[in-house]
Amino acid sequence: MGSAVTGAGLDAGQVGGPGVELSSEEARRFVRERLRSVPLEGRSLCVVVPDSTRSCPLPLLLRGVHEAVHGRVSRLTVLIALGTHPPMSDAQLATHLGYAESGLAATYPGTSVVNHEWWDPDALVEVGVIPAAEVAELSGGRLTESVVVRVNRHVVEHDVVLVVGPVFPHEVVGFSGGNKYFFPGVAGREVIDTSHWLGALIGSARIIGTLGVTPVRALIDRAASLIPSERLCLAAVVASGTATLHALTFGTPEEAWARAAEVSARTHVRYLDRPVRRVLSLVSERYDELWTAAKGMYKVEPVVADGGEVVLYAPHVREVSRTHGAAIEKVGYHCQEYFTGQWERFRDVPRSVLAHSSHLRGAGSYDPEHGERCRITVTLATGLDEATTRALGLEYRDPASIDVDEWAGDPDTLVVPDAGEVLFRLGGPTVGASSAHVAPSAR
Repeated sequence: MGSAVTGAGLDAGQVGGPGVELSSEEARRFVRERLRSVPLEGRSLCVVVPDSTRSCPLPLLLRGVHEAVHGRVSRLTVLIALGTHPPMSDAQLATHLGYAESGLAATYPGTSVVNHEWWDPDALVEVGVIPAAEVAELSGGRLTESVVVRVNRHVVEHDVVLVVGPVFPHEVVGFSGGNKYFFPGVAGREVIDTSHWLGALIGSARIIGTLGVTPVRALIDRAASLIPSERLCLAAVVASGTATLHALTFGTPEEAWARAAEVSARTHVRYLDRPVRRVLSLVSERYDELWTAAKGMYKVEPVVADGGEVVLYAPHVREVSRTHGAAIEKVGYHCQEYFTGQWERFRDVPRSVLAHSSHLRGAGSYDPEHGERCRITVTLATGLDEATTRALGLEYRDPASIDVDEWAGDPDTLVVPDAGEVLFRLGGPTVGASSAHVAPSAR
C-alpha cells in the first residue's frame, strides 16, 4: 500500500494516488482541512452528489463535509445529481447518504436532501445561452446550434456549490466528474441532449478514457461557467465496486477533475495485448435497467475484434429504462450512422436517447443500399424476454444457459466481473490515455 500523504506532484489540493488506500480518517481530515480554508461563514452551501449508480463512499465524504461546514453556513442542501435517472426514494436516500440508522436530523443536523427534479420545469432556472458560433467552435464543427443552459434552481440559489463525487472513464465525455455533475447531473434537457449527441457523433470507443478537455468536456465546462454561484469540487478516485479511496482532489471543478482524471487513468483502465473474440460482461447490480447496464458494453467495446461479440449478463435487469423506455423501444438500438443517415426520420427523438442507442450498439455504418452493418454483435442475457430483446435489434441468450466458469476457461473470451466502471483498451497506457483518439476542441 502506498503512502497516502506523500509522493511526486501531491500538494494541498490532493491526497493519495494510484495504488494508495486512504484510511477513513485520512480522507475526512483532508475534506475538513480543505473546506475549513474556504470562507463559508454566513453563506449558503449546496452539495451536489451522485445517485447510487456510482461506486463511492459517499457517507464518509459527506460526514467530512458536514463536520467542516456545520455551524458556519447559513443553509446546507444536498442535491442528488440524477441526470434523467429515476428519483431516489426516502429509504434509498437514507441508505445512500448514510443516515438510515439515526435519521437525517441526527446524522446531518441542519441539512436538507433533495432529488434533482429534472422533469419539473419549475425546478430549473435558465442561466444563459451558448451561441451557435461558440457551440460550433467547442464541438469542432460537429454541431452548429445555440444551446439554452438550464440548471437546478438550488445550484443558483446557494452562494457556493460543492460537487462531491467519483471520477471514472466515461463514454460521453472521456472521464466523468467535475462539471459533469452539473451537466447533465442537475441540468435541463437542452444541454443533456446536446452533450450526449456530441459524444455519440465522436463515438464512444474513441472518446472513452480520453484525458484532457474533449469537445464534450469543453461544452459542459462552458455551460458551467454560466452558473453564478461559486463552484468547488471534491473529486474521488474509488476502487470500482468498493468504498476504497485511492485519491481525493479539491479545487475548482476544472482543477479537481483534471487531477482525479489523471489518477483514474492509471487506476480504472486495463490493457490487453490483442483483441478478443468475445466478452462476457457480468454487469454490476448497481445498474438495474438497461439504460445504465449498457456501461458493461461501453467499457469493453475497444478490445473486441471485428465480428466479435459482447454479452451483457444481467439477470437482474428487467426493464429498458423507467424514464426513456417507450422512446428506446420505438427506436431500437442502432449505430450512429443509422440515425444520421436518416435524420428526417429521427430528428424529433430526444438526442440523448439516440446517443444511448448508438453507444450500446457500437460502431457501424449505414447506407440506403446496404442498410446497417455493425462492427460487433451485442447480446443480452438479462431479465428481458427474447421477444423484447430482439424487437430492440439486439441478440438474445437465456442467462440460465451461461456457465461463467466455463466461459472463463475459453481463451477467446474475456470475462469481466462487476462490469461498468473499469475500461478495457488495447496497447499500453500511452495509447489508451492519448488525447489523439478524439479531435481536439478549438477552445
